[in-house]
Amino acid sequence: MLAMQFIREHPDAVRRSLALRHVEAPLEEALSLDEDRRRLLREVEALKADRNEAGRAIGKARDGATREQLIAAQREVAGRIDALDVELREVDRRLCDALSAIPNVVDSLVPEGAGEEDNVVMREEGERRVFDFEPKPHWDIGEALGIIEFEAAAAIAGTRMYVLKGKGAQLQRALVGYFLDTHASNGYTEVYLPAIVREKSMWASGQLPKFRDNLYHDAEEDYWLIPTAEVPLTNLHRDTVLDEGDLPLRYVAHTPCFRREKMSAGRDVRGIKRVHQFEKVEIYQFTTPEQSTAAHQEMLAAAELLLQELGLAYRVVQLSSGDLGFSATASYDLEVWSPGVREWVEVSSISNCAAFQARRANVRVRGLKRKPEFVHTLNGSGLPTGRVLAAILETYQRSDGGVAVPEVLQHRMGRLMQVTP
Repeated sequence: MLAMQFIREHPDAVRRSLALRHVEAPLEEALSLDEDRRRLLREVEALKADRNEAGRAIGKARDGATREQLIAAQREVAGRIDALDVELREVDRRLCDALSAIPNVVDSLVPEGAGEEDNVVMREEGERRVFDFEPKPHWDIGEALGIIEFEAAAAIAGTRMYVLKGKGAQLQRALVGYFLDTHASNGYTEVYLPAIVREKSMWASGQLPKFRDNLYHDAEEDYWLIPTAEVPLTNLHRDTVLDEGDLPLRYVAHTPCFRREKMSAGRDVRGIKRVHQFEKVEIYQFTTPEQSTAAHQEMLAAAELLLQELGLAYRVVQLSSGDLGFSATASYDLEVWSPGVREWVEVSSISNCAAFQARRANVRVRGLKRKPEFVHTLNGSGLPTGRVLAAILETYQRSDGGVAVPEVLQHRMGRLMQVTP
């Protein structure tokens, strides 16, 4: 959430940011409600000042009739104050709703663009494999090997689900362990988190109200299934003042993720690229404002390392202003080359949210020479297992239908070097 003071002092900058994002938001409503709120506060404060003055006059009054007249007048003042307090609470509620719908301000270094078609490919790393046979998509490979089942998953839970069996399930487990251990060795503290959270936690991380229709939640109780570990990680230090000397705080977590994918109907419906439930390892940092730009590059490198060691060709993409996530001020995507489907597939989005989430979650930092201020938060996939597994199947497939196991994973799979038909 943006600070109302910032919006009030820099309305044109916020308008410019919304234009860069090519979105509409209730900015003018927020500015109007802010004026109403300040007017009401001034009136309440003036009435309370008058009440205090009248209280002193009542105490000094010697004449009974005069005293009763002053008391009666103050009853009217008290009633007016109560009415204004009710009005003020309603304005506060509406202002909070309006502010909650305004996205983060776009960083000045983000390339301008209307959407993903304007994202900037910064560099491509690794060699795309050249085949001496026609490569297959991962869904054909997985079903032929008996390690991915789609019909069974559909019978259990409907479309956009999948079952991993045997070496497929083992490969996913190996990926999770590899991701977690690598990040932990690079200074990230592993945490185990709830996959079910309260609405306040969804709101604090910026998922609500923007993405309400894309989230799974209990219709009767305040339970929400997380779409990413970013949600509980954002709330790990909610309503806390952190010590500057403890920052940055680096966390890594493996969780299931649940998304309704309503906004992506008709896209990537085959295979395991866009499903309702998947596994993901997330990396996250709480930093000082001065550290966040460097932390963004550090997290990008941490996710890249995994793809490099897996031997997968990938590219680094800087998101344009029109493709930025709601809470992000700047983002990089990592896209892996999937030769079976002949396309680049996003496997990580690494975002700097600046103070946007911390203001919602009320996470601050203080130091000897620093007054309490909101920390900066950063998040990124490091990495999802499904899409990476699909890229491995397609990249390491063999002409006989088998799949070689990347060297970095072999010891996690009992020294298995290949999955055979």
